Amino acid sequence: MFENPKKTQAAQTPPEKTTGSDEDIILVNAYCTCGEVAPPRFPHVLHGQRSLADPELKSHLGGFFGYLRNSGTLTQMRYHVLRHIQRTRQQWSFSIASTHLHALADWAGRANAIIFLPDGHVRDPQGRILIAAADGSADPLAKVPYPPLAWLRKSRTEAVLAQHDLQAPAYLPPLVSEPELQLRDARSIAERALAVFIAALRAESLASDTPISIQEIRSRMPLAFDQMSPEELSFMANPDPSSEDIAKFGWRYEGLFVLLWALGVTDDLPFPEGICDVSQVAATMLELDAETFMQTARTRPAGEILDALDLHYRLHWVIRQARTNEEEHPQDLNDGVVFERHYALNWLIQFEDCEWDNVDTPT
Repeated sequence: MFENPKKTQAAQTPPEKTTGSDEDIILVNAYCTCGEVAPPRFPHVLHGQRSLADPELKSHLGGFFGYLRNSGTLTQMRYHVLRHIQRTRQQWSFSIASTHLHALADWAGRANAIIFLPDGHVRDPQGRILIAAADGSADPLAKVPYPPLAWLRKSRTEAVLAQHDLQAPAYLPPLVSEPELQLRDARSIAERALAVFIAALRAESLASDTPISIQEIRSRMPLAFDQMSPEELSFMANPDPSSEDIAKFGWRYEGLFVLLWALGVTDDLPFPEGICDVSQVAATMLELDAETFMQTARTRPAGEILDALDLHYRLHWVIRQARTNEEEHPQDLNDGVVFERHYALNWLIQFEDCEWDNVDTPT
């Protein structure tokens, strides 16, 4: 549990809001991944509480991330602490008396928070050291916190993998869960789907030696061009794109399929054994009225999207590890499909706050 770190300066913590003058007063900075956090019920002096609506918090988190990333070796523990900072949605700063450290642990657990105290250590909700200030070491019992829903989802995914004779290591962490989720809004997803489609359509036409002109595509779906990413615009403007770019944007049909599924346009997201029905996806998009599609778009339940993310994250790990270890490729898995789905799902949940061209899929 929490040790008693060094006393903070009295000027930071008016004693009348905490407890008696014979107790140590401790400055607490809590980094909470939950979107809604109830205020502490124990005596405290609040210095600040910020959500991601405050641009200063994003800047602060970027600085804290950089400090921890560059202050020591990237161990597994440090990596997961960094991921926690990237998922942080609220920062709380307050002062408490040392007698309330046990209550702090209870509150931090509910808020899914890691704690930074004046001693310079990064701690889990129970006060165990995740990253020591001096040497970056960790308490062997310390754990980066995840909400209960995240652990339940991880367990369900592992059961699905077992049904397919696949196994991801138990040490792989849970992923973002409902209390932490920042799902992109439905209109943004619909806009992205339009842009992905016209780039994929052009790539498909070039790959099959039946090129469709940019003018024809623009005449069919003019609004889609307004939603394109810089890489997509560059591809569309290039009269002679490379075979690598044609393949890259052709594979984006798999990401488009995920976006349509997330909007409920398609009902099922089958196990990634083979590619989607490209002709059916294209026909679905061509039949849409773009403006109506964007205005009426609705997302399916967040839990279903997070289930798909958790599955494809672990499938992606299985594929990469088989390749790294030069093992037999997992049967019934299509590498390209898994990657493109993982890519689109990470974009949907705003992983690392990246836009489409810069989405990462670490495992």
